[in-house]
Amino acid sequence: MWTLPQHIMEWNNATADWYTPSAENDLRAGGAFNYKMAARDGSYSFDFSGIYGEVIYGEKIAYTLGDGRKVVVEFSALGESVRILEIFEAEESNSIELQRAGWQAILDNFKRYAEMS
Repeated sequence: MWTLPQHIMEWNNATADWYTPSAENDLRAGGAFNYKMAARDGSYSFDFSGIYGEVIYGEKIAYTLGDGRKVVVEFSALGESVRILEIFEAEESNSIELQRAGWQAILDNFKRYAEMS
């Protein structure tokens, strides 16, 4: 659910005003991903894309975004649950608090989607 495009398009948004109309994902070291993120009213869209540096199935995914920032996602089994920890380098246009809230909102959407499936 975390990596297949048909699932990514269902949960990858921070608010109900946004959605992911398309997603491409080549999940392997050296592979690329691109998620088109768009406002539902059509006013704005952007590509969230990067290159994978490390992929350890079920444990860790590390990638570099198109602007050079690094992201690491770690998965830890907790009984029948999975803990997901995302560590990202902040960009300079928005406050760290705003960025953290946005990334957390997307994680919360993933959790809801995974629990419903």
